Amino acid sequence: MIYSFDPILRPMVWGSELWVLSGYPERLSVVSDGPCKGITINELVAREKERLLGSGGYRRFGDEFPLLIKFLDVHAPLSIQVHPSEEFAQARQGLHGKTEMWYVIRAEKDAELMAGFSREITPDEYVRRVSDGSITDVIARHKIAAGDVFFIPTGRVHALLPGAYIAEIQQTSDSTYRIWDYNRPGLDGRLRPLHTELAKEALDYKVYPEYRTHYQPLRNAETGLVACEYFDTSLLDISAPFRKDLSGLDSFLIVMCLEGSGTLRCGSSERALHPDGCLLVPACESGAEFIPSDGGLKMLLCHL
Repeated sequence: MIYSFDPILRPMVWGSELWVLSGYPERLSVVSDGPCKGITINELVAREKERLLGSGGYRRFGDEFPLLIKFLDVHAPLSIQVHPSEEFAQARQGLHGKTEMWYVIRAEKDAELMAGFSREITPDEYVRRVSDGSITDVIARHKIAAGDVFFIPTGRVHALLPGAYIAEIQQTSDSTYRIWDYNRPGLDGRLRPLHTELAKEALDYKVYPEYRTHYQPLRNAETGLVACEYFDTSLLDISAPFRKDLSGLDSFLIVMCLEGSGTLRCGSSERALHPDGCLLVPACESGAEFIPSDGGLKMLLCHL
């Protein structure tokens, strides 16, 4: 069995988000077709349990699908923000933390994003810079191009900037502490609130030597990108059929199509792959076969 879901489009002050797989309670993905058409992803988890999530995943997450998958179309700067750790968010708000990663699908010439501090600052300097609007002066800016990857652990200050189309993989959470929003109104015409004090405690003020994830892309083989406590992601760029053994994975497999088109086959189940699409293979499947069209097929693969 392969599951597909109705996408959820969210207009944002900075562009738009396309939520293609979400277990977040306020925006639950709904199965788009097949015998389970019309039920939510969390209802599907509750029905299938270990068969969908895997035994370890179901013990850990229960009836909540643990990942949130998006495509982001960025036309204006996102707010400067930070996400809390699981422990911090649970202690302060009873919510999940938010670890995430970005894969740059397309980027305009000279496009950039922000991630991490460019120099070490103190919490008191942070508060002062938020109050006078100079916080962006101490955040590292990175030129970006298609294929770039950035891992955004909790505590890392960050913001996407105009001219990028991004695939985002994250925990099922909307826990965001907004640090700076350029004094602009939201879609409702009102200023969006800042979370200065929460962010002050959640921020990692350390400066790191590198914020970009480096990798050597492979053709017709998987390339590992990010492996962390909450997800493991790889890139698969193929021009010929490719079979992936899932028998020892004990996890679902998420397939995000980035470029090209083709077919995903699991046993007797078969689905088309197309850009901006997302398919879910349950943990009970023993293998997946990817068959590219003539122009090739590029995907992100993600599991627990």
